[in-house]
Amino acid sequence: MRSVFVNPERCIGCLQCEFACAVEHSATRSESAAFLETPMPRRRVHVEPGPIPTLSFPNQCRHCDPAPCLQVCPSGSISRNQDLGMVLVEPKRCIGCAMCAVVCPFDAVTFHPLADGPGDGIAVAVKCDGCVDRVDRGEEPACTEVCKVDALVFGELNELVAAGRLRAAGVVLAAVGATPVEPLGGSPLAGWRAWGAARVVAAEGAGTWHSGNGSPASNGDKGERS
Repeated sequence: MRSVFVNPERCIGCLQCEFACAVEHSATRSESAAFLETPMPRRRVHVEPGPIPTLSFPNQCRHCDPAPCLQVCPSGSISRNQDLGMVLVEPKRCIGCAMCAVVCPFDAVTFHPLADGPGDGIAVAVKCDGCVDRVDRGEEPACTEVCKVDALVFGELNELVAAGRLRAAGVVLAAVGATPVEPLGGSPLAGWRAWGAARVVAAEGAGTWHSGNGSPASNGDKGERS
């Protein structure tokens, strides 16, 4: 099953995915005219802050299977495209109860009035539809098409996960190669032997100091002989 895969460590927070998503779901499909539409077209992907101020990540619907939002929807406005596996919302049937947003584990559902909604000013559930029309035409979703850093990629999920694991393994191996590491076959007693050798050197040094001229031990000996 082909789907959108997120590489959060690559996101630079440029918001190009949000812009492309909003334009794709506009009536005009025009970058210069979409923002003039009423109601304004809404993005389905949301770039959110990461764990530290310099990081961000694109958050969107994961099209869960089973999907909690589909299971709790009382109006039947949420369904699954069996061919593509996408969880879709029919805006005209949505009653805005927000049950889908309550159970969504990824906080991926928002509510806004839409041009194809039940009426003017009525907020309905808005979520990623996987650009199902584009995928049907053999194209990739708008967000992955514009992402220049591969924070969002489109393809077979298992292949994308395998590629991610290989990339992570390469980073680890590169880090290990740059850091001196003791061979695994070293003696487990090496530390104890080094400690023993250090004690011998310290003892010899102490003996030399006590027997030398001007030491407390030698002064004491001179006092006794006088």
